[in-house]
Order: sequence, then structure tokens, then C-alpha cells
Amino acid sequence: MTRYIADFGTGQVFWSMLWFFLFFIWIWLLITVFADIFRSHDMGGWAKALWCLFVIVVPYLGVFVYLIARGHKMQENDVRDAQTQADAQRQYIQSVAGTGTSTADEIAHLNDLKAQGVLTDAEFQAAKAKALNA
Repeated sequence: MTRYIADFGTGQVFWSMLWFFLFFIWIWLLITVFADIFRSHDMGGWAKALWCLFVIVVPYLGVFVYLIARGHKMQENDVRDAQTQADAQRQYIQSVAGTGTSTADEIAHLNDLKAQGVLTDAEFQAAKAKALNA
């Protein structure tokens, strides 16, 4: 045992770390590909089953073919999911904060400010247009 530890040099440590890193990356790619297969709305059930079978039976080739064939769809799915999550978060924050006033309420408030002389007609029209576009 002591002889083995003494012979374990810097080169072996480097190679061990490299193989561990490559194994970790491989597991990460496998999980990413399976997650993308199951969240893709543009594929039917049979296509998903075939991709899963392909990735399970021929893992390295399956993952690399999937990345080449559907890599652009993976990015589109990531962007779509991020946008959906951001919209859900914004809606939740607005519902909790109580700032979700309706457009009609905002225009009525702007009209009151115009009647009080706080807003000019140009400012009122600009704010009204902004409220209607929001």
C-alpha cells in the first residue's frame, strides 16, 4: 500500500482528475439531453421514446447525434422556459405587492391628476399611451 502511494505521481493525479471531470461532464450532458427530450413540445410521444431508446442503447453516439440534430431546439426551449419563469415571477410579485392595478384605474388616476392641474395635456396623453401599451 505504501509503495502504491509513493508511486502515485503528479501525472496520475492529473489523469485521474481529467477522467473524473470528463465523467462529470458526461453525466451532465446525459441529464440535459433527457430533460430536453421530455420538455420538447414539438416532438410527439413516439419521437421522444425513440430518442430515449437511442440515447440509452448507444449512449455516446446518441447524445452527440441529439446535440447536433436538436441543439438549436435546446436553446429555444431554454429561452422559452426562462421567459415563462420570468413572467410567472413578475405576476406573483405583482399579486403579492398589490400593484396590479387595471389600465382603467391608471387612466382614471391620470385624469384626476390632469383635472387637478398636476399634468399637462401632453403629459396626460403620453402617460395614457404608456398605460395602454403596458
